[in-house]
Amino acid sequence: MEEKKKDSSKIEEALKKYNLDITDEEVQQAVQKIIAEKVHENDTVEVKKFLMGSVELTTLKTTDSDTSVMAFTEKVNQFDEAYPDLPHVATICVYPRFARTVAETLEVDGVEIACVSGSFPSSQSLIEVKTVETALAIKDGATEIDIVQPVGSFLEGDYETVVDEIQQQKEACGEHDMKVILETGMLGTAKNIKIASLLAMYAGADYIKTSTGKEKPAATPEAAYVMCQAIKEYYDETGIQIGFKPAGGLNSVMDALIYYTIVKEVLGEKWLTNKWLRLGTSRLANLLLSEVIGQETKFF
Repeated sequence: MEEKKKDSSKIEEALKKYNLDITDEEVQQAVQKIIAEKVHENDTVEVKKFLMGSVELTTLKTTDSDTSVMAFTEKVNQFDEAYPDLPHVATICVYPRFARTVAETLEVDGVEIACVSGSFPSSQSLIEVKTVETALAIKDGATEIDIVQPVGSFLEGDYETVVDEIQQQKEACGEHDMKVILETGMLGTAKNIKIASLLAMYAGADYIKTSTGKEKPAATPEAAYVMCQAIKEYYDETGIQIGFKPAGGLNSVMDALIYYTIVKEVLGEKWLTNKWLRLGTSRLANLLLSEVIGQETKFF
């Protein structure tokens, strides 16, 4: 109990370094202003090409199998041959049991293999199970791990458990990057999203991610704005650059352009690479490709 109090005190001190005095209304106004004034500047073929290279091509279906995941991965191999002048996707994202299938099928250099882990999407198993699942995914070929913060613990104000679980799973990742999914649609307020972002980064996240895509609402421009503000403040305070990944509900090219613009306006050019900005989606890959080549296509 004494140890938990000490951890709680350290977390409270860390949070005091950041601006938590934010309201939903001011966030909405800031986002509306960015969308109205800035998005049109980025509605170009070059930006859409860049966004194609930031896509995390994702299959997280109950019906996934070795055969379907192999075919899914082969599409990435074929894309590299069919469109050698266009950027390939950044990542293939699957359940941990398919890490080896992707690793054995993927032929394109520079495409990461991400696995959702830690009892995705609920994050409701024991921490021992979460860390083993993460370690096994890495062993089988995952190069990145996506976990979900324990949302129930967060909403209870038990920040020590949130930080401890993220830290333990980061240890299981070793040198590999870990994304922490906040499930922003469940957090209720902009202030909560800001706190969750800061806790995840404090605990060792390499990226923060909006949502699992399994809950509604998923990604929103407002959540993205708050998370990017948190990333900026954390970078200014620590010098540590953290990546950003909106996921869930990215249904149109305009959605992608809005998130790109928020990152550009809040974080700046340093984040506009497919290392630091990722888009969790599958449907968006075909939509972006269609606009880039000028005709409707369903390649993926």
